Amino acid sequence: MTKAHFKRRLLEIIPGGLVWFTFIASLGLSFVRPLWVIYFVIIYDLYWLFRVAYYIPFTLVSWYRYKRDIKKDWQKLAELQPGYARLRHLIFLPTYKEETFVMRETLNRIASCSMAADKFIVVVAGEERDRERFERNMAEITPEFEGKFLRFLTTIHPKDLPHEIPGKGSNLNWSGHQVLPLVTDEMGLSPDEVVVSSFDIDTTIHAQYFSCLSYLYLTVAQPTRSSYQPIPFYNNNLWESPAAVRVAMFGTTFWLMTELSRPEGMMTFSSHSMSLRMLIDVDFWQKDIVSEDSRIFLQGLVQYHGAYRVTPMYLPVSMDTVMIGDYWSALGALYKQVRRWAWGVENFPYMVERFARDREMPKSVKLAFIWKQLEGMYTWATVPILVFLLGRLPFLVAPESFRDFTIFQNTPFMLEWLMRFAMVGVFVSAGLAVTLLPPRPAHVPRRQFFVVTILQWLLLPVTFVLFGAFPAIDAQTRFMLGGRFKLGFNVTAKRKAESAPAALKN
Repeated sequence: MTKAHFKRRLLEIIPGGLVWFTFIASLGLSFVRPLWVIYFVIIYDLYWLFRVAYYIPFTLVSWYRYKRDIKKDWQKLAELQPGYARLRHLIFLPTYKEETFVMRETLNRIASCSMAADKFIVVVAGEERDRERFERNMAEITPEFEGKFLRFLTTIHPKDLPHEIPGKGSNLNWSGHQVLPLVTDEMGLSPDEVVVSSFDIDTTIHAQYFSCLSYLYLTVAQPTRSSYQPIPFYNNNLWESPAAVRVAMFGTTFWLMTELSRPEGMMTFSSHSMSLRMLIDVDFWQKDIVSEDSRIFLQGLVQYHGAYRVTPMYLPVSMDTVMIGDYWSALGALYKQVRRWAWGVENFPYMVERFARDREMPKSVKLAFIWKQLEGMYTWATVPILVFLLGRLPFLVAPESFRDFTIFQNTPFMLEWLMRFAMVGVFVSAGLAVTLLPPRPAHVPRRQFFVVTILQWLLLPVTFVLFGAFPAIDAQTRFMLGGRFKLGFNVTAKRKAESAPAALKN
């Protein structure tokens, strides 16, 4: 093993190693040093309560800005900005095993948005592994859309190319390199005046998404040194999804809303936008990773020595929740989807290695991103287990000699009150979720409204553990073990039957 490989493996072990050290130490010390564990649990719960109290105001700020910004006429504001006439949008829609109705819904939404569609270069990026389906779909769809946009293009990513793994990142890399000569040479567009959006194929954009994006791009300082992050909703088939899936998806939305109102140290997630200039400078998306949505931000951060950022967009994009038929299959798909998100742990070695080589990036930027990455992954995996499970173990297994200690007797009541205070976050989330719901489809019974708005939140502790901590532990453990345990890109199965997605609120 070379020195470089040893360092790499050590960095891969650190996140999962910290998690398992916490669990093993808490479990073992509960029997021999229960007071130590009790002190740790009290401090940990206080820290978690602080985090909940800290995050709630940011979530409310983002919710307010969302409600404010969906009412603005962004198209009018964009048209008033110098440079608007020259601005173009390059939109990548990678797809694998999706049917035509999903693709058609997304394309129709783009074509009918508030900005003229003749500013859009749309690229539907298929996979050779699914060539027959993709070509059949495009033969049906192309006549409908090729005249609606400035350009309507398709690419097919070859399979088994060297130095890459099958997935969205490698598809986008291939598609980006194929389209670049057309955009810059044939069409003569400046990379500084082309804004690129990478969307999942099931993404339903807000009607003013590109108008808002154009306004921000034309008004922020150094627009090519920024990514642009909207709020992800999972509303397309929310009413038909299992309760646990809905709770998990709302949790993702609220997490990102919190991040948007404090974007320092934030990375991009899922569907977002950026400049073509940045993509050229970093040679497009990496081909050998799973979490390309966050990695592309880090590539920009490294390329520009820390002078790269996320600009918040308080408009939503809506996607499908996992829903693949029966209830249990949907829960299994949810687990795999969250585990794929948790595979963002692969960014930790990348950050440490690249930051260590970069003498120009400020140390404060390096430390902020490394701390946020490591702390976020650690708490994701440990909080539910320690709060709901291991935190109670010392009171069950401690020797009799410890049970007369005052702290031993009072701590359960203290922890109970801490959890009650932390429940404020649940009530806030439940209240905000009601205001973000799409209209109830006609085929969904009225009684479902009561389930979606109130009863589903009773599942939060279970969802927190089974679809929060467990997939995070799974991902970090696999990453720690390396080799054949590492994840590839898992495409989450979603809608299987045609049904119109719920409209985004305007």
